[in-house]
Amino acid sequence: MDDDWAIVFESRHRQACTDRALVLASLNIPHEILRADLRYTLAVPAELAERAKYEIWQYDKENQQARPQKPRPVPEFQNAVPGIVAYIFIVCLVAWLAGESAFNKDWLAAGRVDGELIRQGEWWRTLTALTLHSGFRHLAGNIGFGALFGILAGRLFGSGLTWLCVVVASGLANTLNTLLLASSHRSLGASTAVFATLGLIAGFVWRAKLMAQDRWAYRLGPIIGGIALLAYTGTGDENTDIGAHLAGFVCGFGLGMLLTLLPKIPSARRFQLLCGTAAITILAASWIVALRLWA
Repeated sequence: MDDDWAIVFESRHRQACTDRALVLASLNIPHEILRADLRYTLAVPAELAERAKYEIWQYDKENQQARPQKPRPVPEFQNAVPGIVAYIFIVCLVAWLAGESAFNKDWLAAGRVDGELIRQGEWWRTLTALTLHSGFRHLAGNIGFGALFGILAGRLFGSGLTWLCVVVASGLANTLNTLLLASSHRSLGASTAVFATLGLIAGFVWRAKLMAQDRWAYRLGPIIGGIALLAYTGTGDENTDIGAHLAGFVCGFGLGMLLTLLPKIPSARRFQLLCGTAAITILAASWIVALRLWA
């Protein structure tokens, strides 16, 4: 560039320079758009540099004031209590039935995740395992965290839709985790569902832009918060199935993003009831198949 020319604006995007070049053109100020490395620059004769900078400043100021601030969507909060009650009832019921060896069946053996058997076609284990627990402490922990995340998700999506999504995401997560690990892998517990619920919230809040989006920290807030909670509550001791927790979060996150494609989260009681019934039916059908086929 000639020494008689001065740079008055630069950007990584050519369009930004082009927009400001139009301003200068309207004022009959000579200019050139140049490219250097990965940036574009707008140059004018040195004697017109101060005037050009002022006009560009005016342009930026007017556009900043005129740019409408898109309001963040305000979700219509729904009733999360029925879903939480159903969740606690189901996991406690299955825990009691398994403890009593109801119907003379070994519920743990019939319903836990077993990599080898799932590979042989026993798909229902990816779902029945969600309702099984190894002891009271395991059960109590999943009830506590499940209720906490379930309330947050239920307020956003409604009880029925929340738990239908959780069942679907958890089943997918257990399938994914099983296929990625050795065939000898075995696991059980609702923790996969717990972290699917967390992922569901994070994915929806991030994709729907329910938080401020003007800074990168805010844009990534739901993701960072979800991962932080996953790391804090989901990595436990050597008996913790970290893979299932991570898969649950990822599958839930993806499903949460898909929910943003809906024009509005349905709040009709009939719709939520149908979704809740579908979730319970999926689990019940899985257990019926598991118990009938288990010797």
